[in-house]
Amino acid sequence: MLIPKSDRTKIYQYLFQEGVLVAKKDFEIQHEDVGTKNLYVIKSMQSLTSKGFVKTQFSWQYYYYTLTDEGLEYLREWLNVPEGIVPKTLLVDAVPERPQGRNYGQRRGEGEGYRRRNRD
Repeated sequence: MLIPKSDRTKIYQYLFQEGVLVAKKDFEIQHEDVGTKNLYVIKSMQSLTSKGFVKTQFSWQYYYYTLTDEGLEYLREWLNVPEGIVPKTLLVDAVPERPQGRNYGQRRGEGEGYRRRNRD
C-alpha cells in the first residue's frame, strides 16, 4: 500500500518517541494519537512486523505494537535521530525510596514472630 511519506514519518516518529503503539481494528477512522488515517498506521506497522522491527499482539479488536531493538536501530537511521535519544519505554526512572521510621514487614513488636495460644 502506498502511504504518503509525511504520514509515514508521523507514524514512525510517534512509535520512536513512545516505544509502543495501539491501534483499533477500524480502517475508517483517524488515529487519535498520530493524527493520520488508522489504515495507514495498521499497514505501516504490518510492514514493520514482517521485517521483525515490531512485535504485534492482537486482543479485543485492538492491535498492540512494541518496538524491538532492531526496530529501534532502523527507525534511528530512517529518522536521523542521534544515538543518545531513546523511547519512553526504555527510560530508566529512579526508584523512590521507602519511607523510613516504620517497619512494614512486622506485625506485632520487634521480632516476636508467631505466638502460640496457651491452651487450658
